[in-house]
Amino acid sequence: MNSDKNRVAPKVWLITGCSTGFGRALAEAVLKKGDEVLATAREPEQLRALIEHYPLTAKAVRLDVTLSQDIQAAVDAAIKTFARIDVLVNNAGYGLIGALEEVSDADIRQQFETNFFGALRLMRTVLPVMRQQGSGHIVNMSSTAGFVGFGGSSIYCATKFALEGISEALAKEVESFGIKVTLIEPGAFRTNFNGRSLAGAEQPIDAYDPVSGASLQWFKEMDGKQPGNPAKAAQAIIQAVESPNPPMRLALGTDAMSLIQDKLESVKTSLDGWQQVTVSTDYTDSHAEAIALVPTLSES
Repeated sequence: MNSDKNRVAPKVWLITGCSTGFGRALAEAVLKKGDEVLATAREPEQLRALIEHYPLTAKAVRLDVTLSQDIQAAVDAAIKTFARIDVLVNNAGYGLIGALEEVSDADIRQQFETNFFGALRLMRTVLPVMRQQGSGHIVNMSSTAGFVGFGGSSIYCATKFALEGISEALAKEVESFGIKVTLIEPGAFRTNFNGRSLAGAEQPIDAYDPVSGASLQWFKEMDGKQPGNPAKAAQAIIQAVESPNPPMRLALGTDAMSLIQDKLESVKTSLDGWQQVTVSTDYTDSHAEAIALVPTLSES
């Protein structure tokens, strides 16, 4: 592959979790605009209509993101079919409702394998391709719950916070290679997240019912009534990818904007309120050195 940073189109997208929701909406929007898509799903037959509609620019492959062999096969298929990968979208995932005490070890591991380690393995498999190309864009589907912790969703939040941390650091690692990284932080969107993509604790504890029980009930009641439109979200993601200066984080939805703003204000209030305690922990002779490090640590 030759370096081609100024390549205009069509882009090649590898998108996970394309059977429904954000993944399906994004695949359809990308194909409609004339780009090429390696669409993946655990049951690729669910993508038949999409492939039949775009036989020259779309290919479907089976991908369970918890299986390393599936990940390698999907990346190999993208290269064999389209010769490159311009955009990787880590979209596959699901929600887990339950307080920390309520969820089993097996459920915790499965949640991390799908929501975090699957994305991690895909990034590690695709990055050599993008480095060789001298360009690429990794889009990681996080959540408002990747920035704001919600009671009753501690493990789900943990997977998304982990994805946020690795994405932010990765962006600095690969910037010089022409590779960009963007986190998508949706609020409540009208996908199947509140339905079949939402799991609950197998052994709920009555004491947590006002938190996790109420949270699960809210998700069920909101199913089909969420304010976010997946088709509009897809267009927003495409706009970010097409931008010469894409955002590190892109919040989607009025609810996401409000929740993230509240969190930022809360953090600043706490930081300001405890400033004297914070700065009192330095050695008195090392203050200048610590200040000198700040620009290095905070470079974006």
